[in-house]
Amino acid sequence: MKIYNTMTRKKEELQTVTEGEVHIYACGPTVYNFIHIGNARPICVFDTLRRYLEYRGWKVTFVQNFTDIDDKIIKRANEENSDYLTVSEKYIAEYRKDAKGLNVREASVHPRATENIEQIIQMVKNLEDKGYAYSTAYGDVYFRTNRFAEYGKLSHQPLEDLEAGARIQIGDTKEDPMDFALWKGAKPGEPSWTSPWGEGRPGWHIECSAMAKRYLGDTIDIHCGGQDLIFPHHENEVAQSECCNGVPFARYWMHNGYINVDNRKMSKSLNNFFTVRDVAEQYGYEPIRYLMLSSHYRSPINYSVEIIEQCRAALERLYNCREDLSFLAAHAEGGFKEGEEVIKTQLLNHKTDFITAMDDDFNTADAITALFELARDINANVNARTAPSKALCDFALSLYHELADVLGLLYVQKDDTDEEVQQLIAQRTQARKEKNWAEADRIRDALKAKGITIKDTPQGTIVVTE
Repeated sequence: MKIYNTMTRKKEELQTVTEGEVHIYACGPTVYNFIHIGNARPICVFDTLRRYLEYRGWKVTFVQNFTDIDDKIIKRANEENSDYLTVSEKYIAEYRKDAKGLNVREASVHPRATENIEQIIQMVKNLEDKGYAYSTAYGDVYFRTNRFAEYGKLSHQPLEDLEAGARIQIGDTKEDPMDFALWKGAKPGEPSWTSPWGEGRPGWHIECSAMAKRYLGDTIDIHCGGQDLIFPHHENEVAQSECCNGVPFARYWMHNGYINVDNRKMSKSLNNFFTVRDVAEQYGYEPIRYLMLSSHYRSPINYSVEIIEQCRAALERLYNCREDLSFLAAHAEGGFKEGEEVIKTQLLNHKTDFITAMDDDFNTADAITALFELARDINANVNARTAPSKALCDFALSLYHELADVLGLLYVQKDDTDEEVQQLIAQRTQARKEKNWAEADRIRDALKAKGITIKDTPQGTIVVTE
């Protein structure tokens, strides 16, 4: 499998520290609000990366943190006349609801910044002892960026350009305007922890370095997150981790592209800011996940009402194929018939296309195309007209589930409406057996009034899909 490495700006064959194992660190949310659709992209994309690696036989350790102490959390706590712990616990719970709705699996570990204060302090102390960090009279500790000769190697900009382009508040306490906080001295009314520099709390960047080191080791295999995190967050992680540990921090860096709304950058000031919960309440969660995987992860995505409705319609076509195939599998009989081995081989070609796409820098867009091609082939060759064997139906259904599950799609079970339709079809079948044609016609008309067209086949009655 080849993935594009932000650090080297080229596709590279995946070769991990430990053969057969992949250690992944994914930057998680700062828990002060509901996640927005921009947050949903890395969550869905890198959940799918994990699924695919496991599908291909890798043992994956997937770490995704919660930033549960931060300026934004403190601000929200003050606004709600609450405290940071109450706010963070509330929005971690809300995150879990949205993640479950998006069919995102629980991480191997979900560490929190406040649960790793000891590790953070030790890392800051190591950097200070090595001369890469310095403390101030106010209890702050800063990282000396000019001591790390390779600073800027992830964002591919020299230190001078980064300094010129950055909006930096220059204070009397910093030696250099590009130095960044590792530890923040306590301010009145803010939560704090005891440290060698007095009461204070960790800076944002250091928490990820400390947690990655604790749970995955000094060198991790893949570090991933949104494109917006390349600088300064990930750049600073590289600097502090490599100066502390003396080895490369991550072998591969994966970053997903931005999300625009109606072709404009998502922003609260533009009134085009949508939470996952807002969108899910109107369209469901699965169309959001589908949208996030429908383009290559490094490409930008545009969100609009029209596009999310197209995603919902695309999913409906996939579900229709599954339901028709499930019905056939339930009513068909026997082992493979003559000529069906050819169809089986034809269906397997789509699995090959799927794997080829995913192995080439995790191309979920082409993988979805392969899934639709599989659906089209199933509709054409495994249907009521061709009277397939149960063996072929079961094979096709298993393959269909296999590929959809890698993408985390088609996870919504039948709802009550589906069950009601099946009950009406069963009642109509019984009426036909009893030659009660009037009742059979009544049920057919009742289904038609619901927008459901049925067709009688040698294998039974099926719902006709467009």
